[in-house]
Amino acid sequence: MTSLNRPTLPDAVRTNGATPNPWWSNAVVYQIYPRSFQDSNGDGFGDLKGITSRLDYLADLGVDVLWLSPVYKSPQDDNGYDISDYQDIDPLFGTLEDMDELLAEAHKRGLKIVMDLVVNHTSDEHAWFEASKDKTDPHADWYWWRPAKPGHEPGTPGAEPNQWGSYFGGSAWEYCPERGEYFLHQYSKKQPDLNWENPAVRRAVYDMMNWWMDRGIDGFRMDVITQISKTIDANGKLPGEEGSLIEDNPVGEEGYSSPFPFCSDGPRVDEFLAEMRREVFEKREGYMNVGEAPGVTPSRNEHITDPANKELDMLFLFDHVGVDQKPGGSKWDVVPFEVKNLRERLADQQSAVKKAGWASLFFCNHDQPRVVSRWGDDSTEEARVRSAKALGLLLHMHRGTPYVYQGEELGMTSAHFTSLDQYRDLESINGFRQRVEEAKVQGAESMMASLALISRDNARTPMQWDGSKYAGFTAPDAATEPWISVNPNHAAINAAAEFDDPDSVYGFYKQLIALRHDNPVVSAGDWNLVDASDEHVYAFVRELDGRRLLVMVNLSGRPVDLPAESAALLASGIDESQVVIATRGASHAVVSIANNELAGWEGVVVAL
Repeated sequence: MTSLNRPTLPDAVRTNGATPNPWWSNAVVYQIYPRSFQDSNGDGFGDLKGITSRLDYLADLGVDVLWLSPVYKSPQDDNGYDISDYQDIDPLFGTLEDMDELLAEAHKRGLKIVMDLVVNHTSDEHAWFEASKDKTDPHADWYWWRPAKPGHEPGTPGAEPNQWGSYFGGSAWEYCPERGEYFLHQYSKKQPDLNWENPAVRRAVYDMMNWWMDRGIDGFRMDVITQISKTIDANGKLPGEEGSLIEDNPVGEEGYSSPFPFCSDGPRVDEFLAEMRREVFEKREGYMNVGEAPGVTPSRNEHITDPANKELDMLFLFDHVGVDQKPGGSKWDVVPFEVKNLRERLADQQSAVKKAGWASLFFCNHDQPRVVSRWGDDSTEEARVRSAKALGLLLHMHRGTPYVYQGEELGMTSAHFTSLDQYRDLESINGFRQRVEEAKVQGAESMMASLALISRDNARTPMQWDGSKYAGFTAPDAATEPWISVNPNHAAINAAAEFDDPDSVYGFYKQLIALRHDNPVVSAGDWNLVDASDEHVYAFVRELDGRRLLVMVNLSGRPVDLPAESAALLASGIDESQVVIATRGASHAVVSIANNELAGWEGVVVAL
């Protein structure tokens, strides 16, 4: 583990309720999607040596923690989120020695490394699953095995144990002829769910986590960790199973019911997370653990991240990234973005951790499209830069720990693919097949529009380092093309073009990151919403020990009037010395405020 190259917050400042303050309370995390970050050997896939070669870039940006999406051994059915060996590196990414080198070089630069960990499920090629196919093996109860529905021939339609559907399309049950039973998979059929009810499963997971921590990593980001506890009845049966005391929900338009209400934030989540804390983290220092939290509400986030409860440091909540999806509908039923919906969701998250606990701040990651294309405006270069800065300012001025997804600091856009064969994402391809070709609940043109807006592949195109043929991700004369197409706009949008330009999106992100390190009001001040009903401006006040910052961001492309509460706070006018940071510069901000307006995509932070 390593120490950061900057001061931590003084104990007199309260962050998550712990004493002393945790080191990550004024940190910024940078997520790396390894297969798309930097290819060092010309095979078309990013790798660990490629990440090591770019550490100076990340140190210059000023981030503190690097979160790596999975690099473990895997068949790559879901791009590494299907792990077949937790204690080895997939040859696609390199070797354990490459991982050790990355750790050592990152630590030299004061950068911490957090690994992505997937323990809700494994690959069906994991040795545990292979062993569990034998009902007499000690691993027989390590997964959710169930017999066919009584009166049905195993392996035939309708014989599944209940009517649950997979989030990736089709049934959530797969028949295994070797065992003569079905196994549960909430995701791909190559991702069987582990049975966390079995203490032996938990022991094996904790032992593996300790092995990595002892090797020198600085913590884990845990994939869908709040789905490890399933709702079962007094007899151990899942909802909807034959004889279960718990009724399943009705089937939806695609012909299946959803396991989500019964597999997310289940009855033993707190117990399991507290046990993990004791067994892996309790006697260690300098680590960070964050969990991806499907189904967790802001109030539950407060409980799980309250240090008094000794579970997790942070959670990723998802209510705010669903504001452009139809409530109660499929992920692919999209609706127009409205500022009020985003503000309401984030306000709920911020308010829930006023007294204890902590928030994770993100708009982008490997599962979300590029925010500048989703909620900003990438139709012109000017609009792209301005909206990327505005959305970055908005996110980073909230209270919590910000996460920057690779390329977000450049204002990278979504892929803008136009045909299904350009996609590589299992969820997107299966979603099209399920909704358009099988269930016929959505037309092809509509589904392609949905994919263009929110497919996960939008965030997975190669990192844009320069304007060369493959964007510097791999050599321009490489024999193998990148695993997924490079965005054609890389000639204009790339790190080389932005690195030395203080007016670039990259230059602005450096300012945002430095501000969190240096200004305790930003990292730890109270958060209070103002102008809660404005249609275009998202505004709030941060306050600490009598120091107040007013944050105002116009999330539209046209000039708008200052909302009433913000205008009242600025009634006496401001000068440039009061502008802490602004997307269009301090002088522009002063003129805008004097005119009682904000320009299109203008964001301003003012010291009151």
